[in-house]
Amino acid sequence: MKQLDSSFGKKLLRFLINNPVPILFIIICAVGIPLSGYSATYLVGEISVRLSRNAFLVLSLLIPIFAGMGLNFGMTLGAMAGQIGLILISNWGIVGIPAMVLAAIISTPISIIMGWMCGKILNMAKGREMVTSYIIGFFVNGVYQLIVLYGFGSLIPISNSALVLPRGYGIRNTVNLIGMRKSLDNLLNLKLFGIQIPLATFIIIALLCLFIVWFKKTKLGQDMRAVGQDMEVARAAGIKVEHTRIMSIVISTVFAGYGMIIYLQNIGTLNTYNSHSQIGMFSIAALLVGGASVTKANIGNVFLGIILFHLMFIISPMAGKNLIGEAQLGEYFRVFVSYGVITVSLVLYEIRKRREGKEEGRVLAADQEEN
Repeated sequence: MKQLDSSFGKKLLRFLINNPVPILFIIICAVGIPLSGYSATYLVGEISVRLSRNAFLVLSLLIPIFAGMGLNFGMTLGAMAGQIGLILISNWGIVGIPAMVLAAIISTPISIIMGWMCGKILNMAKGREMVTSYIIGFFVNGVYQLIVLYGFGSLIPISNSALVLPRGYGIRNTVNLIGMRKSLDNLLNLKLFGIQIPLATFIIIALLCLFIVWFKKTKLGQDMRAVGQDMEVARAAGIKVEHTRIMSIVISTVFAGYGMIIYLQNIGTLNTYNSHSQIGMFSIAALLVGGASVTKANIGNVFLGIILFHLMFIISPMAGKNLIGEAQLGEYFRVFVSYGVITVSLVLYEIRKRREGKEEGRVLAADQEEN
């Protein structure tokens, strides 16, 4: 009996050590929900909306992790490609599902080119992929701003005067997507216990999940997993390591473009210069909240992370208001947590990596002594 208790205690301790971030968020949400005063129906409805809005974007982060590329901060490149597609379809006056499909078609070649470029650069920065992809995002953002602010209306003709700045070129700060707002969400709308469930959007998300499960079993998926485990062993096995790494970033960037289109059709408004700026940070934070790490993530981490992360976003302003009479504190708290969870996760990953390195060193030393 004591052995069973000891074994259970060790497993529980290991679970707590390996999942500190999701456990912390579960505690925060458990404390915050009663303080917020929101009903269960309202919270479930909001979580349903945010799951449908964000899941595709967060899922786009998984494939680079399989390939050992870490957290793809460069997903914002795909988000910008999706926004360019949305600006063009708004100019042409296309609405509904055809508008989403055409925006996705336009974003695809742009995402492929930018993903290929990003992958090539990351191959030259092995071991520093995350910080490099973060800086690449800033660089491409500058190019995007230049194109949108000066290229549209001058080099790229824009016939819709509602999109163009009064000076005759450049896109306005806000683009109204009323023609395609919730076109996918309302395609198949299910109502359960007074909660609207965007069934069509969840079907698209489910198809992406099935694709990821299938892709991991393909030759390219197996190559990515081998590269993620050990690049030198994979190279010795005849795998084209650099090409495989580039492909993982290209696929992630293309999916991020599609995810951004799904995200913005739900919002109904495109903030031309800022919509993409925080999308990578919030998507990565949600994935980490779900228990993922730099080297290991799965579909379950995506959905758990979105639920916990956005539940905290929903309840924190009202909880702050009811607790100390200041809703703005909740706003500051959730922004602080968004960045803090990434920092904590990366620090814990580095600590775990060093501990594993020391254990491997001890095993090697013990083997040498025996020999």
